[in-house]
Amino acid sequence: MQIGPHLIAPPLILAPMAGVTDKPFRQLCKRLGAGLAVSEMTTSDPRLWQTRKSLSRMDHVGEPAPISVQIAGYDPAMLAEAARYNVAHGAQIIDINMGCPAKKVCNVYAGSALLQDEPLVARIVKAVVAAVEVPVTLKIRTGWNRDNRNGVSIARIAQDAGIAALAVHGRTRADLYEGEAEYDTIAAIKQAVTIPVLANGDIDSPQKAHQVLQHTGADGLLIGRAAQGRPWIFREIAHYLDHGAVLAAPTLAEVREILLGHLHALHAFYGETQGVRIARKHLGWYAKDRPENAAFRAIVNRAETAEAQLGLTGDYFDALIAGAALRFAA
Repeated sequence: MQIGPHLIAPPLILAPMAGVTDKPFRQLCKRLGAGLAVSEMTTSDPRLWQTRKSLSRMDHVGEPAPISVQIAGYDPAMLAEAARYNVAHGAQIIDINMGCPAKKVCNVYAGSALLQDEPLVARIVKAVVAAVEVPVTLKIRTGWNRDNRNGVSIARIAQDAGIAALAVHGRTRADLYEGEAEYDTIAAIKQAVTIPVLANGDIDSPQKAHQVLQHTGADGLLIGRAAQGRPWIFREIAHYLDHGAVLAAPTLAEVREILLGHLHALHAFYGETQGVRIARKHLGWYAKDRPENAAFRAIVNRAETAEAQLGLTGDYFDALIAGAALRFAA
């Protein structure tokens, strides 16, 4: 799949998620098979660009290309300036957020709240596309609510304005993350435009990825929550799509190395105190599908230093590996 001059292969993209898709996680997902990883959304308000949070979100040093940065806001001129600023700081693709359903975003008339105002959508996408030389992509939902699924109309506006690719989450703003995603609207959007369309929502297995691609005709997939604690899902999906077979799950030893590497990266990126705190949610996600989840969380959440967090995590997986070896031998 092409986004401007960039070949996205495989066409499996890590969806932008606030508080999750920081540089350590983006780099990890790229190593484990994502064709592209989109940054956490960055504000279009220039007064906030020099905060610690914004500076960390705009840090792309050493990150594999192409670098995609999501911007959020409601004012066309501010979003255009934010696009220029991020391109000057390394962004090679700009993504506009019109998909986030969070109240704190929608209450300031940004994110998926913008879908209510099609003329404003048009002004925003035209302003951002005109502001930068790099490709601009757009993330939307199927509509504002189930009575107002205007995704097809928004998609046509986006294409006419020069948007290079469109990602569509199969829920409305009113649905938040509840219920099941629907893909009929995504299929209709794909039929209505010629730019690449990415399907998003509830894609949590290789089999589901195949089903969604078949149903929608989409050019690629956006993977969000399913990658939390399971960053290898990208290579699993890619293998299934290429070979029609399920890739073997990573061994406990491989998960141990992936997790310890992720912890090291978080500690280095954020510093010890903040890195240890941020790592706790990732540790919980890694353990969420394991029967030992509660015990694992109880152990590692006691760690207050990087050394302790790494040591407890390594020891815990060593015990699991030893136990698995004993069960196999028996």
